[in-house]
Amino acid sequence: MTSEDSARRGPVLGKVVFVNRYFFPDESATSRMLSDLAFRLARQGVPVAIVTSRQLYGDARAALKPRESIQGVEVHRVATATRGRSRLAGRAMDYASFHIAAGWELLRLLSRGDVVVAKTDPPLISITVARVAAWKGALLVNWLQDLFPEVASALTPGLIPKWFEGLLVAARDRSLRAAAINVVLSNGMRHRLLSRKIEDARIRVVPNWADVTNVTPLPTRDSRTRHKLGLGDRFVVGYSGNLGRAHEFETLIGAARVLREDDRFAFLITGSGAKAESLQSAVRAENLEKSFVFQDYQPPELLSDSLAAADVHLVSLLPALEGLIVPSKIYGILAAGRPTVFIGDTAGDLARMVLEHGCGIAVAAGESERLAAQLSELRNDPVRHESMGRSARRLALQRYTSERAVEDWIEFLNGIAPSVAHGAADLAL
Repeated sequence: MTSEDSARRGPVLGKVVFVNRYFFPDESATSRMLSDLAFRLARQGVPVAIVTSRQLYGDARAALKPRESIQGVEVHRVATATRGRSRLAGRAMDYASFHIAAGWELLRLLSRGDVVVAKTDPPLISITVARVAAWKGALLVNWLQDLFPEVASALTPGLIPKWFEGLLVAARDRSLRAAAINVVLSNGMRHRLLSRKIEDARIRVVPNWADVTNVTPLPTRDSRTRHKLGLGDRFVVGYSGNLGRAHEFETLIGAARVLREDDRFAFLITGSGAKAESLQSAVRAENLEKSFVFQDYQPPELLSDSLAAADVHLVSLLPALEGLIVPSKIYGILAAGRPTVFIGDTAGDLARMVLEHGCGIAVAAGESERLAAQLSELRNDPVRHESMGRSARRLALQRYTSERAVEDWIEFLNGIAPSVAHGAADLAL
C-alpha cells in the first residue's frame, strides 16, 4: 500500500447506528428507505445497527422482538410507551419515552469513532442523539425527513407557544450544528437550514428514492387493480399514499366538480390518513361518488400494479410546508413511469422537478379550473402523456435509485471519516 493509499484510508472506524422510532422492512415508505440503506451498507461490509421501538407504525402494541439480526443488520428495539397515534397527548408520551429509552441504549451501544444517524421520527430526536454522541465520541449525522417544530406550527398555528417554539428551534439548531453532516431531501430544505445559520459544509442534499427494480412501468391495460375496480378505459387520476395533514385536497375536489359531467374521468384514492375521512365527506357532499373510487393501502408487492391503475398521479403539498417536507410518493410515481400532477407551490422543489424534466405538470393550490383543464389536455394528448411517462422513468433511473443514494451516503461517510467498515479501504459499490 502506498503512502497516498494509507492517507486516503484514514483511521479505521466502528459501526453505523441508525436511530428511528419505526423499523420494520416494507411497512411504510420511509421505513423501506431506512431498511434499504441499512441493508445495502451491511452488504458493503459496514457494521450496521438500528435503535428503534418495538412498535409498528399502525400498531403501537405490536411488541416486536427486543433483539434481532436482519440481513446483517443488528436491530435493537427499546421498550416505550404504547399510547399510539390517535391522540396528541398519547403521541407525545410515546415520543418522550423513545427519547429516553433510545438515549440509554445508545449510551450502551456507541463507541468512540462510531457514526450515529438520527432520523426525524420522533421529532427532535437529534437533540438527544447529539448529546449521547458527544459523550461517547461518536460522529453525528442527522437525516432530516422534515423540520420540526416548523411543520407543527405551519399545520396548526398556535399549537406551540411562540416562546416555547423558540426554545425548541434553538435546541434543534444546536444539534444540527453539532453534526458532521445534515442530510436533507431537497434544495428547499437546504435553504431552510442555511437560514438557520447552519454551515453549508455541514449540509448534504440526498433525495429519497424508490425501488426501481420492483416498481416498474406497466401498461394500464395490464393492471389487475384497474380491472378489479372496474375503471375500464376511463382516464384515471390517482393518489397513492398518506392522506395526511400536510397535503391539500380542496383543489382536487374543485377539479372533480368541474369535470363532474365528463364520465371519461375517474379519481382513484389509495391509502388513508388524517384527511381521509374529510375527503370522503367532501366527495359525498358534492355528489361526486360516481367520479371517485377509494381503496386501502395496497401490499408492497402490488405497488407496481396499483400505481399502473392510474394514468397520472397526484402529489400535493400545502405551500406553507415547502422546504419543510418532500412527499416521498413522488419517487414511486417516477419509477412507475407515470406523469405527476403536482398541486402546491409552483416555485417549489417538486414543481421545478416535474417541469424541468418534462415528467408532469404543476398547478397552484386553489387553481381547480386550471387543474381540470390540464387533466383534460393530458387525456386528449396521448403522445404528450406517454412522453411524460417515459421522462419520469428515465429520471427515476438517473437520480432516484437506492444505488445512487448509497453512493452518496458512502461518499460523504468517507468524507467525514475515510473508512467506516473495520479494516476496509474506501467503500465502493
